[in-house]
Amino acid sequence: MSLADTDPNTIDLREHIRGIPDFPKPGILFYDISTLLRHGPAWRAAMARLAAIVRPHRPDLLAGIESRGFLVAAPLALELGLGFIMLRKPNKLPGLTIGLNYALEYGTDRIEMQADAVQKGQRVVLLDDLLATGGTMAAGINLLRQAGAVVPAAASLIELTFLGGRSRLDVPFEALIAYES
Repeated sequence: MSLADTDPNTIDLREHIRGIPDFPKPGILFYDISTLLRHGPAWRAAMARLAAIVRPHRPDLLAGIESRGFLVAAPLALELGLGFIMLRKPNKLPGLTIGLNYALEYGTDRIEMQADAVQKGQRVVLLDDLLATGGTMAAGINLLRQAGAVVPAAASLIELTFLGGRSRLDVPFEALIAYES
């Protein structure tokens, strides 16, 4: 049987996420999605499952958080026939941008988007590859709102539930895979 014949409903996505210990520093277990991305049927199944989560929120656009969030939001936007916008680190986007500074457990960071990326009242679902402490996703939601968007939901491939990031979000959130520790 070829990979193309694999039933997407029976694929266990966890089997396609690789844990890399001590990356990017000692004590951290990095959840690597490159193994999911390179397995066509598993990646297609992930996109189909995310589409089922996102579609009921009736988005006009999808937004992805730099950089792995782009890998999730862009193909999902294509799948759903929607536009895609990027939330990026400072000075990475051309033209007029708006941004938001936010606190991290070890300092501060900033996220920006093009000022004309959304029109007032557009519904934008925010996506990333992984939800950890929730700081970046919460900042992304607030930045989209600052731009005039309505953010009905957020989603990711993976959630590290033991870090409590979901509690920092004030919109419905779903992930395809949850790791408890």
